[in-house]
Amino acid sequence: MTHTALNNTAVTGWAEMSTAKLQAELAARVDGEIRFDPGTKGAYAQDASNYRQVPIGVVVPRTVDAAVDAIAVCRDFDVPVLSRGGGTSLAGQCVNEAVVIDWTKYCHGLVSVDPEARTAVLEPGMALDQANDALASRGLMVGPKPSTHVSCTIGGMIGNNSCGSTAQAYGKMVDAVRRLEVVTYGGLRMWVGETSDEDYEKIIAAGGEKAELYRGMRQLRDTHLKRIRTGYPQIPRRVSGYNLDSLLPERGFHVARALVGSESTLVTVLHAEIELVEVPKHKSLVVLG
Repeated sequence: MTHTALNNTAVTGWAEMSTAKLQAELAARVDGEIRFDPGTKGAYAQDASNYRQVPIGVVVPRTVDAAVDAIAVCRDFDVPVLSRGGGTSLAGQCVNEAVVIDWTKYCHGLVSVDPEARTAVLEPGMALDQANDALASRGLMVGPKPSTHVSCTIGGMIGNNSCGSTAQAYGKMVDAVRRLEVVTYGGLRMWVGETSDEDYEKIIAAGGEKAELYRGMRQLRDTHLKRIRTGYPQIPRRVSGYNLDSLLPERGFHVARALVGSESTLVTVLHAEIELVEVPKHKSLVVLG
């Protein structure tokens, strides 16, 4: 019993020392707020669900590039990373024993708008209502609208493939995403989207980590092609699991849409190019009892 207690003390001491080193390295290399205090960790231990998980610490990056730097530090220390938007998740998706990256304080810019193409590039921490307010003067908006539209963020909506009450008209977030700029845990930063056969061959010819990832996705799709085509239920609000059906040839091998709904388990979203819709001229609410 004494031996066990000594071991536990040693493990606790090692963990505290490692966490202190991680915090110091993040503070040295990341342009942002590095919060490892008990109050912050307590605040980020919960989201809108009944789940609770105390994070290792919280990083509030001032820029998208700073978030990339934070992920690089976490990779050096071999600790997990979790992106967090408005914390409106109902199934514990925004809590974990990880370094939490909170995008909402600084990374909430509208980078560009193309009214002709009806697209916009946004940073992941922008709340949906913020985005739609910024787009309103152009008569455009993001189609999906969850009930938490005041605080849910574009990045969070991509993470859990949000839809909301407008899904019947505009579909899910997977239907709105055109391209994503992402970074992998290994540090590969790239834009992904629909991939023609010609684009795929160019990626493979260039070699490197990106080629390995694309080759692996193509192999995964081809190996399970029949099951992917026939196994996914054809329901309008299917938001669970990975969107492997977005990798089908008839869907353009759309890597960005395959990542929608992956809940920060595959990549970190840095920017999103979203297909917009026109703001309806009139609105009405119908209640069916």
